Amino acid sequence: MTGTSRIKYAPNVKIIRFPCTGRIDFMLILKAFANGADGVIVSGCHPNDCHYSTGNFHARRRWMVFRRLLEFVGINPNRIVWSWVSAAEGAKWASLVNTSTEEIRKLGPYDSYHKLANKPLEKEVFNG
Repeated sequence: MTGTSRIKYAPNVKIIRFPCTGRIDFMLILKAFANGADGVIVSGCHPNDCHYSTGNFHARRRWMVFRRLLEFVGINPNRIVWSWVSAAEGAKWASLVNTSTEEIRKLGPYDSYHKLANKPLEKEVFNG
């Protein structure tokens, strides 16, 4: 709806469509960071308004676990924005994108992933 209504939103946003938020593999989010993304927005249908019945509830439960994983690996969970926005809410989606982009921009570029990925493993010495 945002595009057909010609509502403007941040031009540096790359949209990847999924049939349902319940189908998002969270490894794809980690891959986005590995490929240079500074933040990710996950946006899906409102609860009880899912074409796939329970997909958004499934995604919400998985998000709670994934959030703890992000904290464990050192990725600021604020770099991922989660919001319920229907396809008919173009203005709300554009507003979400614009505010999220500004908030993520305030966090600065995310380059810690490459530092972690390129860090050599430290060998533990066992005295025995």
